Amino acid sequence: MRILIDILHPAHVHFFKNFYREMGERGHRLMITVRDKECSLELLDKHHLPYTLISRQKTGAVGLATEMVQRTYRLTRVMREFEPDVMTGIMGPSIAAAGALRRVPAVVFYDTEFATQTNLFTYPLAHSVCTPDCYQGSVPGRHYTYAGYHELAYLHPSHFEPDPAKLAAFGVRPGEPYSLVRFVHWQAIHDRKEVGLSLEQKLQIVELLERYGRVLISSEGPLPDELAARRSEGPVEDIHHLLAHAGIIVGESATMSSEAAVLGVPSVFIATTGRGYTDDQEARYGLVRHLTEAQFEDALEAIQDFWDDKPQAFDRDQARQRLLQEKIDVTDWMVEYFEQHFGRGRGRRSKR
Repeated sequence: MRILIDILHPAHVHFFKNFYREMGERGHRLMITVRDKECSLELLDKHHLPYTLISRQKTGAVGLATEMVQRTYRLTRVMREFEPDVMTGIMGPSIAAAGALRRVPAVVFYDTEFATQTNLFTYPLAHSVCTPDCYQGSVPGRHYTYAGYHELAYLHPSHFEPDPAKLAAFGVRPGEPYSLVRFVHWQAIHDRKEVGLSLEQKLQIVELLERYGRVLISSEGPLPDELAARRSEGPVEDIHHLLAHAGIIVGESATMSSEAAVLGVPSVFIATTGRGYTDDQEARYGLVRHLTEAQFEDALEAIQDFWDDKPQAFDRDQARQRLLQEKIDVTDWMVEYFEQHFGRGRGRRSKR
């Protein structure tokens, strides 16, 4: 089987890296196309994953539309040479469009319900859409669900073990209490409804967290002068070791909040829009609190409650163990899905 993987975001590198290796070991041929966004290329290099660059991130409605057209065209050119049996990616507008043009099935993974513009375009063109079973949106056509989250494709214990020795590269001393704050740049199409934290609110969060220990900040965009000295510096490929040993994660990223949850670290996720998976992690395991910017005072209270262990009957280790018992290794599910639906027995497409 020949599989083309399209990477749009650094988190997608993590999602597909174990799938890439496992399928390669099983004798399948794989190719990665990538969009240059933040540290995507650096992550691919660090994990020794070969790739073909087909676009660079643009901003604004016109820029994003232009990039979409360019990368879809370039993707069709790559497809002529590689001749994939199937393509896959997260969100997947380019693979869905190029797949429809070239008659190659596109398998789209996604977990963001409110990205309505992208989903209305992508889902009808895709061969199939795969989501967590807690996904709250509707999906036309072939819709497959699994009992997990994207983050369990790379942070399941089968693939990841936190290593405290990795903290030194981030300047963290053994046993030092610290929290991690994540700010988002809000440049994606589906971010239009987001308000974002104000500078005053960001400063209040940091001031509160510093009562409990050191504060490290991860940010998509530049930080204001008041916060720049707290930017987390360290190997991008080891960020999850930093996450795993933090006392709490606070910020605007649903992905990082979910990563924290599967590692057993409580998080306070502050954004206008929620996700089915963060709702699941909040309701079932108590590892996430999702609050909007309008509920900012409640968010500050939630931060204090987590640090002070106030949630009744909450044990982060027990919550994580129950999560791992009830959820699956998503990479295993992906391997089984692709081999079952697109395996060697289904034959190669004729060359066009």
